[in-house]
Formats: sequence, C-alpha cells, structure tokens
Amino acid sequence: MRLYDYRDSGNGYKVRLLLAQLGRSYEYVEVDILAGESRSEEFLARNPNGRIPVLELDDGSFLGESNAILFHLAEGTRFLPEDALERARALQWLFFEQYSHEPFIATNRFWLHIAGTGAENAAQIQANHPKGLSALSVMNRHLEHQGFFTAPDRYGVADIALYAYTHVADQGGYDVGQFPALSSWLERVSAQPRYIAMDA
Repeated sequence: MRLYDYRDSGNGYKVRLLLAQLGRSYEYVEVDILAGESRSEEFLARNPNGRIPVLELDDGSFLGESNAILFHLAEGTRFLPEDALERARALQWLFFEQYSHEPFIATNRFWLHIAGTGAENAAQIQANHPKGLSALSVMNRHLEHQGFFTAPDRYGVADIALYAYTHVADQGGYDVGQFPALSSWLERVSAQPRYIAMDA
C-alpha cells in the first residue's frame, strides 16, 4: 500500500495511527498541501476532491476520505465491531467527527498553527470556537459514562478518528483541560499498544 499524506494533518494521522496499530507496512508519500501539490493533475487523478489522505491499495485502486479509509482498514479487525448496531454506532461517531468536530477544531488549528493565517481569518476563528467547544462538550458527556466511544471498554476506529484533532486542539485555541472525562480518554488512547505520535 501507499499513503499520500501531509505529516501535520490530523486526517492523515488517523490513518497512520491505525496502520501502526495494525502492524501494516506501507510506503509513505508526502504531499505538500501548502504548496498546492494536492491540486496537481497527477494528484487529482488519484482523488478528484484534491484532498489528503489518499490510500493506494495493492490492486492500484485509490481510496480517499480519512474515515472511509479507517473503516476499510479496520474491517475484520478488533478496531471495528462485528455487531451491526455497534458498527452503526462507530459510524455515528465518524460522521460526528466530520460534521460537528473537524470543521471547527481542525479548521481553527490549520489557520493558527499550520498556515499562519490567523489574523486574516480571525472572525471565522471566533465564530468557530463555540461550535468546537460544543463538540468537545458532547464528547466529554459521553465519556463520563464509558471509557471509549463505540463500546464502554473497547478502543476502536471512532476513538482514532476523534483523537486525531482533539489531542492537538490546543493548537486551535481550545482548552481540553476543562473537560476531565475527555482528558482522561486522551491518556487512555495514547497508552494503547503500538501508539505513535502525530509527528512519528
């Protein structure tokens, strides 16, 4: 397999973390999104949406969207439940991550930490902030009653998807420390076997 990615991307980190925890080998290809490499004709042939990460499978086909890649890689492993309802709950949190979490927390982090365009995006950063806090609050309430997202004591793809941008939320101006259950969950995730850091 070959992973086209940008090292500081939380969406790419999700995939790298799961691959590490599965013990899967792959070739890593850096795509400089700040230099526009994800908009090149060569890259758009792999993913017409022009976004990383993209996973090139052994048969030469391509799969985009980080959470779809997680779902595919986790199939048949302990990271994705076999029970239909539990699988749907995993999907529930994957959809939550992309709709209610990532657009606010990851976007603010990108402007403030990666692109360095916080000043020109100040109004949108301010507008995003309470929506990001709301997502973190939802997560915290859920974790007050169980250790992980899909099942009370089983780590899986939903945790990986939500961990990626939550553990660096401070880089987008969010104080995760105000959410005790969420902070404890971050520690549980980083203690998982074969865990790798974002910059690994």
